[in-house]
Amino acid sequence: MEKQIIDVPRKKPEGRPETPLSLAVKAGDFVFVSGQPPTDFATGEFVHGDIETQTRQCLENVKTVLEAAGSSMKKVVKVQVLCANAAHFQRVNAIYRQYFTEDFPARSFITVGSWPGGFDIEIECIAIA
Repeated sequence: MEKQIIDVPRKKPEGRPETPLSLAVKAGDFVFVSGQPPTDFATGEFVHGDIETQTRQCLENVKTVLEAAGSSMKKVVKVQVLCANAAHFQRVNAIYRQYFTEDFPARSFITVGSWPGGFDIEIECIAIA
């Protein structure tokens, strides 16, 4: 089985080193989406703000990456939400429910220490191609 690196149009971040990863890799019948922080693909900059704003940007990024791979949010089978504060759980869920409305994918919500860049959340997933 060959893997295919998915090209996702976006502006590269200025002033910080590029992270050695692919935004998505298609392998067989699956698309693996790397953790998406709240980055604006048009500017390459992190989107700061409350957890709702950051969550929405992460999920928009996931959606964009999936569509570039020929998949969609409806084909997501597993999601990992990595968040800097477990107290954000309900607020993250309020935005998450706007993107996943039925037939919910399997999901983990994991608290982490921090990331370089000062954001509070990152979301990754696996979807059917």
